[in-house]
Amino acid sequence: MASAAEQLAANLNFSAFAKADELKKRIWFTLGALLVYRLGTYVPLPGIDPNIWSQIFKSQAGGILGMFNMFAGGGINRMAIFALNLMPYISASIILQLLTTVSPQLEALKKEGESGRKVINQYTRYLTVVLAMFQAYGIAVGLEGAGNVVAEPGLFFRLSTTITLVGGTMFLMWLGEQITSRGIGNGISLIIMAGIVAELPTHRLQPHGDAPGLEHRDHHGQVAGVLVELLAARLAFLLQRLPGGNRRSHQLHDDRRADVGHD
Repeated sequence: MASAAEQLAANLNFSAFAKADELKKRIWFTLGALLVYRLGTYVPLPGIDPNIWSQIFKSQAGGILGMFNMFAGGGINRMAIFALNLMPYISASIILQLLTTVSPQLEALKKEGESGRKVINQYTRYLTVVLAMFQAYGIAVGLEGAGNVVAEPGLFFRLSTTITLVGGTMFLMWLGEQITSRGIGNGISLIIMAGIVAELPTHRLQPHGDAPGLEHRDHHGQVAGVLVELLAARLAFLLQRLPGGNRRSHQLHDDRRADVGHD
């Protein structure tokens, strides 16, 4: 009796995959979009000294800040324009999902089908902007109080930082929607997982005892790393259940079958 691996190998049809032009276009589009996202995590915020911030971050990297940095794809370590990543969107989506269980109006919208989901998605975007503004302003104030990180503290820096970080989150939200509609689907999930996968080796190999007073946390740091990995897997599963998370799955499968059948 053939094993599961042998059955899977027998069912693979690489020639059919090579003929699936639509599928290849979607894969290349997804890879290009993820590349744009990764490049954005290396563009620092204007008005800060990346070297000073890097030193401050290293002294706190063994704690919760390091975990948030991994979920942000390294954007916090480099204090990049994508430092907030899609966390405001995830928070907004979870809040809206919880509200649908207690609000009759939202529950009625959810039962309306596609039209109701579009309205809920629009509410999610509005709430994302509000949450991102609060978080971005908090980051701006925190940077001003973190030594000499900010070259010229003041109202202009706070406004520019808030606008930049909120704009970065909204761009990633739009990019995720483009991956969902024009790529292989699950755009939000792919963006977050791409950041986690890129930063996970750094997080696991990071010496948690570099900072003063953290020598005794090596074991706890390793345990926390494993918990973060489990949390990341759980997060990816939950993201697929968010509104519009996998609405392209069936269409992508149908497009691939259509391309292969046509060729």
